[in-house]
Amino acid sequence: MDKHYLTPLFSPSSIVVFAGKPDDPGSQSHYGRCASVLIRESGFAGPVTFLDVGMSGTLAELAHSRADLAVIALPDDELPSALEVAGRIQCQAALIISSGVDQTQARALHAIARKHGIHLLGPNCLGYQRPRLKINASVAGGLAQQGSLALISQSGALTSSILDWANRNAVGFSIVVSLGPNTSVDLAQTLDFLATDPATQSIVIYMEGITDARRFLSALRAAANTKPVVVLKAGRKAAGSQAALTHSGNIVGSDEVFDSALRRAGAVRVRSFTQLFSAVKCLASRYRPVGSRLAIVTNGGGPGVLAVDWLIELGLGLARLSPEAAAALAPHLPPGATLSNLLDLSEEAGPDHYRAAIAACAVDPDVDGILVIYSPKLEIDPTAVARALVLASVDIGKPLLTCWMGDEKVAEAREIINGAGIATFRSPEAAVDAFGNIASFYQNQQLLQQTPPPLSQLAKPDLAGAHILIESVLAERRKVLTEMESKALLAAFHIPITQTMLAHSANEAMLIASQLGYPVALKIDSPDIPHKSDVQGVVLNVLNATSVRDIYNDMMATVRRLKPAAQINGVTIQKMSGMKHGRELYIGMVTDQPFGPVITFGAGGTMIELIDDRAVELPPLNQFLAQRLIMRVRSAQTLGEWRGAPAARLEAIEQVLLRVSEMVCALPQLREMDINPLIVDESGALAVDARVVIDNAQPSLHRYDHLAILPYPSNYTQEWPMPGGGQYMLRAVRPDDAQMLQTFVRKLSDQSRYYRFVSSLRELSIPMLARYTLIDYDREMALVAVCRERTPGEDGEFSETERMIGVSRYIANPDLTSCEFSLVVDDEFNGQGIGSRLMLSIMDVARHKGLSEIDGLVLVKNAGMLKLMKTLGFQIQTYAEDPDFKLCSKTL
Repeated sequence: MDKHYLTPLFSPSSIVVFAGKPDDPGSQSHYGRCASVLIRESGFAGPVTFLDVGMSGTLAELAHSRADLAVIALPDDELPSALEVAGRIQCQAALIISSGVDQTQARALHAIARKHGIHLLGPNCLGYQRPRLKINASVAGGLAQQGSLALISQSGALTSSILDWANRNAVGFSIVVSLGPNTSVDLAQTLDFLATDPATQSIVIYMEGITDARRFLSALRAAANTKPVVVLKAGRKAAGSQAALTHSGNIVGSDEVFDSALRRAGAVRVRSFTQLFSAVKCLASRYRPVGSRLAIVTNGGGPGVLAVDWLIELGLGLARLSPEAAAALAPHLPPGATLSNLLDLSEEAGPDHYRAAIAACAVDPDVDGILVIYSPKLEIDPTAVARALVLASVDIGKPLLTCWMGDEKVAEAREIINGAGIATFRSPEAAVDAFGNIASFYQNQQLLQQTPPPLSQLAKPDLAGAHILIESVLAERRKVLTEMESKALLAAFHIPITQTMLAHSANEAMLIASQLGYPVALKIDSPDIPHKSDVQGVVLNVLNATSVRDIYNDMMATVRRLKPAAQINGVTIQKMSGMKHGRELYIGMVTDQPFGPVITFGAGGTMIELIDDRAVELPPLNQFLAQRLIMRVRSAQTLGEWRGAPAARLEAIEQVLLRVSEMVCALPQLREMDINPLIVDESGALAVDARVVIDNAQPSLHRYDHLAILPYPSNYTQEWPMPGGGQYMLRAVRPDDAQMLQTFVRKLSDQSRYYRFVSSLRELSIPMLARYTLIDYDREMALVAVCRERTPGEDGEFSETERMIGVSRYIANPDLTSCEFSLVVDDEFNGQGIGSRLMLSIMDVARHKGLSEIDGLVLVKNAGMLKLMKTLGFQIQTYAEDPDFKLCSKTL
């Protein structure tokens, strides 16, 4: 059960092919002829059987044709019958190579596959290649070279183009998968397989769209957690919806949201086909960057300066050798070399000079990557320099990129560099661009590790009051909250607001203004007017009652003239903020399709669209994510000491962002929201104006179904007493538990480790640690039992540390109705009821998630675990596929 469910599809031990009668080429489609030839010639070591869907053979022959994978390349009208035959001979997976199958027929094929429990790739795809296993189950050309790079593409044409380019550039693949528009095994499932595929070290995706945002992000996060993932997405749409009722709805486009989603998933976005090839080159070299400082080694100032210019443009850093390293390197270089910024080795630089400079950069801790640029010189052999570089690269663990400029003179040198698996480019800008894209992987990993809870550590909001307010508005069949209702909703989440009162007449406006104290601001209150300034519906700094009366009457007359059909509730009166050094910002929220709620932040005020300064982030947020969101906008530069004004209080902005995140998580009815302006100065932040749009929420079985990224499930945290005194905490695992989990595994006895992992491993690898601690809390859940230990230090003082003493886990099966469990408890704590509590709790979580059955494999020798399973009411049966295991199952 440790084997991935897509193993029969992508790593089959046997294949059966439906491609028409082999002895009658006329009975085969174009794809059938291609598939037959390519599968025969690929060199697959397992048995390959060619079957005729017309059943010309005997039943006995059919019975012996059982295989892991059925490859079907037939005319469209013969596809259903072939898939039925594949199901009857118990194929676990099927691949349909075809084009032009409509959605109706595709749904019928999916139904057949579900009936027989077949994992179906296709229809309308070109198939896949698995070079390591010599499988070419595709019509995308000859078998690619073997490598560690995986390619997933939703375009058949791009798949063929990339394969053709890769053969020329010595790029190899672990797998190449062509996904069509109607495939059953989709992008998310393919990513899920590659996340645990040991042959895959990095992943490149070309995609055109997704259907299930949460499942896609879940799989993408799991994959990017252990290996770099680069995505090229087509269909970058212009921002803005004409039906939007807020600034956020008008200015935030789907492409920005997709960018934000990829950042949170730890993946890297490239914008063009050229950048994708550049990223492929870097990933194929298997270098892993750990920062954004690039050292540039060149024999000409011009190309080096071009590289530096583009480096700065991309927000990367130029790495400089330390004075000591530069002094040690200088004697090994020509007299004209300069090392103060970029490493210009001068025109006399030869192979030994380059090799010395590369070696110096390789050991310098301030250098994260190295770009070597060579321009042809009359007396220097570019091929010799290339060979020196290849020799120098052997012991380098940092990204090494090259740019051999020119064409004819450096052609042989490029072939040498390509053959060594080193990324090489024709221009300095392309090389820097490639480093920038891959360096983003390291930066996005920090975002990937963030799993904020739905509520921050701030004072708890008034959730009941917020729900009552929203339900009352919906009961009136309204979707746009008034300004006072919007501010009441903010106040329920402890967001500071200006005191606001609604006036229905000029006299009432004067009375309210006198009570609030001058100066005041007057604003038109209408659900049909999203931007008050457009209709002269805002007047600030009103100083006396006479002005209030006159402005009220003029404003009502003007708005009625400009917007005669608008519903006008009155005019709101609010006291001016009085924040002399206030900066105007805005915080908003918009609902994206398909990623759901998105939080926006940027410069505020009436010219928000013109300023166009914003950043977006998917909820939930924590302090780290809030800080990163603030720093991504240009207006963040105004928040420090600026033109005599003291620095604004950043903590206040962070708290408002966290509060908005709480609102978004707790209130699925929210559709759009603007807090504009949010005025912030050295004393704090104040929401001056707000507008909220709501709608009825879709019915769902679970909380947070409206979010693309689930928050940390803090509601599962419990405390339980230990029999011998003391207590332990039971909670969901967190990414920062990795080291504690490693210590836990190391302390287990050899027998306990073998019972859990069926292996003699003594510790978990880094990918395994990442896989076990960074989970999506949706398809998978892990509960850890943690106790606190007091240990004396050398100075006699006691320190408290956390210790993991048990772990229970389930992973949902592909049918999303059942799950597989695992359990392990520290040997020192056996017999204290911790294992029972972990299993009962993980079953409660699975039940809460809507799963109906839990099962798992237990070694026959593990008598203690089998006894516990029997006590908990599990059915214990012999496991047919392996007599060393028992299958333990229970209906939830």
